[in-house]
Amino acid sequence: MRVAVVSPERPGLATGNQVTARRWARLLRGLGHQVSVGPEYDGRPADALVVLHARKSYASLERFRRRRPGTPVVVALTGTDLYGDIRTSREAQRSLQAADRLLLLQPAGLQALPPSFRAKARVIYQSATRPLGRFPVRRNVFEAVVLSHLRPVKDPLRAAAAARLRPASSRLRVLHAGAALSPEAAEAARREQAGNARYLWLGPLPRWRALRLLARARLLVLSSEMEGGANVVSEALACSVPVLSSRISGSIGILGPDYPGYFEVGDTKGLAALLARAEDEPSFLADLRRRGRSLARLVSPAREREGWRRLLREMARLARAGRQGSGGCHGNTPWAGAPPRAWARPAARVRSGRRRGR
Repeated sequence: MRVAVVSPERPGLATGNQVTARRWARLLRGLGHQVSVGPEYDGRPADALVVLHARKSYASLERFRRRRPGTPVVVALTGTDLYGDIRTSREAQRSLQAADRLLLLQPAGLQALPPSFRAKARVIYQSATRPLGRFPVRRNVFEAVVLSHLRPVKDPLRAAAAARLRPASSRLRVLHAGAALSPEAAEAARREQAGNARYLWLGPLPRWRALRLLARARLLVLSSEMEGGANVVSEALACSVPVLSSRISGSIGILGPDYPGYFEVGDTKGLAALLARAEDEPSFLADLRRRGRSLARLVSPAREREGWRRLLREMARLARAGRQGSGGCHGNTPWAGAPPRAWARPAARVRSGRRRGR
């Protein structure tokens, strides 16, 4: 099949969605498909369209439908789709209606979808591999890594704030790799670094360097307010690095509801308590690592490849039949009427807590 993959881009910045799109392209080429990748659909012939981000990619989806009527479309849902846009954005709602299949990165995301759309949803975990080489932990410090761009939805300085609460005897150091997406964010990170001896902002790093940094870390901290299914959690599992995460659906869908490394969104003291346990209680850190290793199978490249093989087979069958998929998609015209009643009800979230002050 000829597959067009669309992932909206930020010029000069490698986002998680772009990393995902490039990995999917390599994977699909390995399965024997012809793949093009771009920030929008450019009109070239294709037997299937895969778009990331229901709202931002809606224009590409609509253009594809006009030019390639009856050709199947997969909409991969991001965190801002699942936990925001699909209840507030007409474009995101139309993308869901027009899609033949909806792709989720973890199963807890199903609860965020109105029931009428769940039948056409498929789950494929994001895969990751450990970087080649040996990356021993540094014995003189207890390194916790944050790998995220400085965006409000990532709550990027939460780990730095929690590190301030550790006593002078602590060896904790927070290493943060990621680009600032505004001058204000860059200034906030510089100000935090200047006043917090436990925090170091490294700025944007090439992905290979970021993975090596992660591989040697004692912990990964993910403090996001929402995620569709973070690449970095998959990478931590592949590297056998324990994870401390905000209690959000996107992490619970990967790590499980009983994972002991959660803190409430925005809870600085809760994160500081987990950092203290990880540093001071070897058995707690070992338990996190053991649980992560038991989940590593979820992020194997072979598992992701098989998931895509099955999904593309479905797409090929739909293309041959000349019809749209099941689960609420009727014909080739994107939904343009009043939102279904389900949109008016907040989708169930596997998340609790609100942002609190530092």
